[in-house]
Amino acid sequence: MPSFFNFGRRTPQPQTQNQPAPPQWAPAPELSHTYGLKDDAPGEEFDAAEAFCASHPVESPRLLESYIVERIRAIGCRAWGLTIPQSTRFQGAIRNPEDAKSGPAVVRVETSPQCKDFCLMSDLPLVAGLYDMQGKQGVYYELTIIEMVDPGLVAIGTACRPYPEYRLPGWNRMSAGLHLDDMRKFFEDPYGGRDYMPNDSYKVVEGDTIGCGYEFQDGVIFFTYNGMRLPDAFTGVYLPSTKQDVYASVGVSGAVKFSVNFGGDYFRWLEGNEWSWRVEGLVGGRLNGAIEGDSGEELPSYREVAGSSFH
Repeated sequence: MPSFFNFGRRTPQPQTQNQPAPPQWAPAPELSHTYGLKDDAPGEEFDAAEAFCASHPVESPRLLESYIVERIRAIGCRAWGLTIPQSTRFQGAIRNPEDAKSGPAVVRVETSPQCKDFCLMSDLPLVAGLYDMQGKQGVYYELTIIEMVDPGLVAIGTACRPYPEYRLPGWNRMSAGLHLDDMRKFFEDPYGGRDYMPNDSYKVVEGDTIGCGYEFQDGVIFFTYNGMRLPDAFTGVYLPSTKQDVYASVGVSGAVKFSVNFGGDYFRWLEGNEWSWRVEGLVGGRLNGAIEGDSGEELPSYREVAGSSFH
């Protein structure tokens, strides 16, 4: 068994004034590849994404509407789903838990061969900057591959809104991703990514479950493979967490089929089933006190910015 797997459970540390400051973000130590292992995105999409991010600042954290908070309290993690795309780039179907009449409360996604690179994002944040994370260790979600035949591609990660929908997770600003076709990791890396696993033993096939977690204390992003926690992918990201909302992001391209579990079904990574990792214990819970903008004006609600957020 490879020694780099971390099977231990980490106990949340209390926040104190004497606690060392969290680590600053720095590029991952692995070599960054200039080109992708497989096909790269068109150059014009690279340029368009750079222009998009330059003209669309990351949104400030938002309050959730009261009806959304009540829904989270009523059904917990099953309140999370994926935003239904309006773009014709996405060719496929999404069934969120609220649309399922029976069975596990997970998101079902199926795309066609005509589906172009597309970044699906959760309809609610995983990390909501205005809500108190006291007692929480982090947040976590998983996806299970049902079908992914080359050249079909799935990627799992996180992103802040707005994010260019035609770019896979990890390629642009404030986004991390693990691309499951080559197991390379990306954080704000529009090129070839960095090798994540040390060998070819972790190729993703049908039936495999890959998870993505974010640990609050040190701003750590990590991934899991069939219930095993892999080495930390990135450290010192999304800090301070009160400055933005962070969403789940799932990249698709070509014909694929998979499910996304935000906690409506049992996680294969056992620690993720504990309350300290479940999203409903944070988002929509107690406010952290930062409920006013710098000017003293009340921040707009989630609904007031939702139209501009989902791009």
